[in-house]
Amino acid sequence: MKKKIAVIGIPGKWSTEVLADALEERTGFRLVLDMADVHADLESNTLWAGDVNLCELDGLAVKKISQVYSPNTLDRIELLRLAEGRGVRVFSRAETIIRMIDRLSCTMTLRNGGIPMPKTRICEDVKTALAIVRDYGEAVFKPLYSTKARGMCVISADDDEDVIIREIEAFKTDNQVMYIQQKLDLPGRDYGMVFLGGQYLGTYARVSQSDSWNTTIHNGGKYALFEPPQSTIDLAAKAQALFGMDFTTVDVADTEDGPIVFEVSAFGGFKGAKDGIGIDAASLYADYILSEIG
Repeated sequence: MKKKIAVIGIPGKWSTEVLADALEERTGFRLVLDMADVHADLESNTLWAGDVNLCELDGLAVKKISQVYSPNTLDRIELLRLAEGRGVRVFSRAETIIRMIDRLSCTMTLRNGGIPMPKTRICEDVKTALAIVRDYGEAVFKPLYSTKARGMCVISADDDEDVIIREIEAFKTDNQVMYIQQKLDLPGRDYGMVFLGGQYLGTYARVSQSDSWNTTIHNGGKYALFEPPQSTIDLAAKAQALFGMDFTTVDVADTEDGPIVFEVSAFGGFKGAKDGIGIDAASLYADYILSEIG
């Protein structure tokens, strides 16, 4: 096929490059872009990366929009709407990604969709946050823009009040709106449930290898194959359907009261699919992209 599809991601990073490899193998065209190098000309309705007008391509596959999430990430995604307006297919659609980058926006969609989640409260007031910590016993404070548990912290009600207040104020320094979840007693693992075009591909577990409170690979967790019951698959399918992502991973964990959903990923993980499930998600995604473009 002679389609021209660029990959937006982090040049040199494995997940970005394997998707570019898979698309190049099928089309003969390869272009990997960092959004930091993209500029928009609204007068001519063009979007440029060097001397390439992205509005003249057939598709843009977004693997990563930035290394670190922030409100600026939303602005980068907004630029992609210019290409969409000129008929370029973006995977996944820009407005869909925007709804998922902000943790609070993603949470609101899940809660309004009736998806079970950890107990969650949002506030700006330190005294209110103190009361939440006391009520939860242990609370996980999460930045609204982060991945792989970066910037998160656990605050315990067992500490002295002045210690708790200092920890809350330290978190609030970079997070005016505080997103607070009850820390759950999990069995040392949670799951990434992979979906392509809304179809379930499989599940990998992230298994803790240390005493870290989270299981992310960033904190030493390891991938392993997991086969969840159909009821959990159905829950994850319902959660991801609320967003309509082309490729995504639903983060799920088991609790005494049944499975709960932490989030639906804006981009999904190729590494977990490969190491945990044994599937080449990049190749499957490339085939899907080409089938959608036609």
